[in-house]
Amino acid sequence: MEKEELKKDEISEELEDLNKSSLKDEIKKEKISPEDKIKELEDKVTRTFAEMENQRRRFEKEKDDAFEYGGFSFAKEALNLLDNLERSKHALENDETLKGSESLKKISEHLNIIYNDMLSIFKKNNIEPIKSINEKLDPNLHQAMMEIEDDTKDSGTIVQEIQKGFLMKDRLLRPSLVAVSKKKSKNDEKNQEKPNEN
Repeated sequence: MEKEELKKDEISEELEDLNKSSLKDEIKKEKISPEDKIKELEDKVTRTFAEMENQRRRFEKEKDDAFEYGGFSFAKEALNLLDNLERSKHALENDETLKGSESLKKISEHLNIIYNDMLSIFKKNNIEPIKSINEKLDPNLHQAMMEIEDDTKDSGTIVQEIQKGFLMKDRLLRPSLVAVSKKKSKNDEKNQEKPNEN
């Protein structure tokens, strides 16, 4: 019996605690007016729609980028083929045993055909070479590898292209490696004049 009474007391205490907590919750709910609750919910909905719109835009941009530049890494690797083809041609043309031979002319013609075909394939896929010679150095497109003294050109003008650079649409695929002009310094001019005086 005593056990049952203890259980009843415990249960009644728990019920009282529950009633008190639910009363507190109701009081809290009553403190928030329906207008405030509506404003709070409208704010949440607005934020949720904004997040959804931002995510939709982000996914659209990623999809467009994947479509536009999906072959970016492949194109970058394919430039090595073009470089090797050009190096092979120069190596053959500079070979003393082949110079002036009919074989060299035929090989050069075939290499030029392949080179031009590769360039036309690149152009069809919106990959264009960067114009460099006689242009001002643009650090976004060119990488200066050396300076060459040249008083006939403005300082910073590209006078030699070491490796051709390319753009894929508006993105830099590879910068042009170039040599730029620089004016002779006054110290260099004085050093050149001194031996003439002796």
